[in-house]
Amino acid sequence: MTRASLRPFALELTNPLDTARGPIREREGFVVAVDAEASGSSAATGIGEATPLPGWTESLSACKSALRDAGADETLASDPLVRLDSADAPAARHGLALALTDAAARDAGRSLSAELAADRGLPSPSETVPVNATIGDADPDATAAAASRAVGEGFDCLKVKIGARSVDADAARLRAVRDAVGDAVALRADANGAWDRRTAREALDRFAPLDLAYVEQPLPAADLDGAARLRADAPVPIALDESLSDHGLDAVLDARAADALVVKPMALGGPDRALSAALRALAAGVDPVVTTTIDAVVARTAAVHVAAAIPEVRPCGVATGSLLEDDLAPDPCPVADGAVAVPSDPGLAGGAFDALR
Repeated sequence: MTRASLRPFALELTNPLDTARGPIREREGFVVAVDAEASGSSAATGIGEATPLPGWTESLSACKSALRDAGADETLASDPLVRLDSADAPAARHGLALALTDAAARDAGRSLSAELAADRGLPSPSETVPVNATIGDADPDATAAAASRAVGEGFDCLKVKIGARSVDADAARLRAVRDAVGDAVALRADANGAWDRRTAREALDRFAPLDLAYVEQPLPAADLDGAARLRADAPVPIALDESLSDHGLDAVLDARAADALVVKPMALGGPDRALSAALRALAAGVDPVVTTTIDAVVARTAAVHVAAAIPEVRPCGVATGSLLEDDLAPDPCPVADGAVAVPSDPGLAGGAFDALR
């Protein structure tokens, strides 16, 4: 018998975050705790997080309903993840799948990343995960200064937000960054679906001399055909983010629309699904980059474990804790020198989150 409980939470962002689907000001969700029968007479405790983000996942009310239909707040139904699959509630499934995997890993005495890797016959996970720094929208001087500070803190991969200004202005901003940090730093740019096809092609042509690792989501998420056409002869690699949520992994890979895919465990329905998507992308010659949906610390820690299980993972967007005014618990994965250490205690981080039950 497995019992589950829900604990609601709401966390303010330090500043509103503009996205292609509108500004994000607050993150609301649920801590999911399970007590599962394990070996002998002991009970394995697991912690998960369900933090929906409409546009990427179901709504908060739909997330709560799906979790309760699966038996949260009481004894879990048989095959609860199957019920959540049919409910089309990825955030709810993430919360419960993470809690159950955390419980299984703790019972086995191994970290969540080791549990995920062992389940798929992968090599031992990485002990650290490289991360990118995110540079917001500002004039060229301020953008270059922020980039230089990030490099001074140890980051060797930067993601610059673009698309809110003209192509000329963004080209000047990216040139200022490249001049400030040099050629050894990987430079990504995220347009958040801001352009039409003609503008996107103009931008990629303008950015070509800057040696960008990729431009993320140059077109609106719905325009998968446009992304595929753009990528076919683009002078800069293309990454897709929102398109993955809109169209699904099969459609994106079949369209050959991306050189890199942004893998968000919360939007995909759990750490197990996120790792599976990353491995399928790799097999298709597409680089997976794990990021969060501005989640609280439980889900961020899970994203770090997912990234650690991916062989030769690229820098990931999991250094997002600073975007929250407050958090559920101290962060067991602080950023140091452009990387995060993967917790090695059993489960997510040993008993670091037990007080959230």
